[in-house]
Amino acid sequence: MGATLDRRALLQAAALGAVGAGGILPSKATENMPGSTTMTEKGFDEAGLARMERVMRGDVPTEVPGYVYAVHRKGQTVLRTHGTFGANGAGAAMAQDTIFRVASITKPVTAAAAMMLVEDGVLTLDGPVDPFLPELANRKVLKRMDSPLDDTEPARRPISLRDLLTMRMGLGAIMVWPSAWPIQHAMDERGVSPGPVLFAGSSDDYMKGLADLPLVHQPGEGWLYDTGLNVAGILIARASGKKLSAFMEERIFGPLGMVDTAFFVPEQKRHRLSDCYTKDQATGAFNAFDPSGGSGFLSRPAHEAGNGGLVSTVPDFLAFMRMLHGFGEADGRRVLSRQTVELMRTDAIAPAHKAAQPFFFGEGGGWGLGMSVATKKTESFTNAGRFGWDGGFGTSAYSDPVADLTGVLFTQRTMDSPVAPKVFNDFWTQAYAAIGS
Repeated sequence: MGATLDRRALLQAAALGAVGAGGILPSKATENMPGSTTMTEKGFDEAGLARMERVMRGDVPTEVPGYVYAVHRKGQTVLRTHGTFGANGAGAAMAQDTIFRVASITKPVTAAAAMMLVEDGVLTLDGPVDPFLPELANRKVLKRMDSPLDDTEPARRPISLRDLLTMRMGLGAIMVWPSAWPIQHAMDERGVSPGPVLFAGSSDDYMKGLADLPLVHQPGEGWLYDTGLNVAGILIARASGKKLSAFMEERIFGPLGMVDTAFFVPEQKRHRLSDCYTKDQATGAFNAFDPSGGSGFLSRPAHEAGNGGLVSTVPDFLAFMRMLHGFGEADGRRVLSRQTVELMRTDAIAPAHKAAQPFFFGEGGGWGLGMSVATKKTESFTNAGRFGWDGGFGTSAYSDPVADLTGVLFTQRTMDSPVAPKVFNDFWTQAYAAIGS
């Protein structure tokens, strides 16, 4: 990738969970979209959709060079694009099939794949993961987060799949910058600290990097962002006997028609990969972070990162989110049981664990299996039960059972400050305001 992105800014911004081809699409333009209908149905109000697009277009090019978004409600899908692949009007125009790096919204996909193995009887939620991940067996736990690495006690129980998916395994992002504590320095030295640059070695190398590290807290007794879902992806591969990408293709991407979702962009699709930028907070200029021509996502990775390694398109990811909205089924295609998705969409984090991570949870935040879950209404675009997540490369995907609304927004601007880009707020505020009868 290009210039190094400040890890603090990206991790902080990725935690913010609330946050031409334009114009109203005629029915012909959406007839191949799953669940699309004409504009006569009242999933959305036509005037509200027009206002939404005016507001969104106002964010180009100052907030983002371009975007693709989709909203779905009551069988009606609205899909719109605006802007260009590159900054300052450079490159191709955004299109419905533009490919984006989706970053942390990979996490719910990984969680869904893991739960398929639970349904298959290959894994259990609360059994030890040691048989497939022996590197995690016989763990030691720091007596304090700032302890020397040898100031430990034995783990009281093994790490489980539930710990990985709820990110309570005992390792993850420690929100102290610059790195100050021994465990942070040790993770940095091994290249396994959470951050915007994906691990470059193999999955086995990644597990070796974790193998001799003590846990920050006892399994299940704290919450640390990111690492658990990366480990879960490796567990899926080892337990299934297949590459993570192959398992996801067979069980998720293929059945849901997600034809452009993968861990890299193949040669024949390279022209569809957008650039990726950071925004200089002082000057407002967009700086190249991962130019499409030399992107690390153009080649198959040695390690397929279940915490943030996917590329996808808005139509593809909308299909995935609609499946979760439909309790495992979308357009007659079932990939998970209703009971499994209900569990994924249920907050699993204890109040004390949330209190220790105020930036991630704030007021009304929660975490289920692989994704955030709202526990109360805190914004005009948040109801209790709303689930999904944001990606640090400028992506957002949520579904709200109360509003019967699913939305996906992809941009090519990284979340480069502790405050989410205005375009995120605009998208979700306007989507809810456009809800029809």
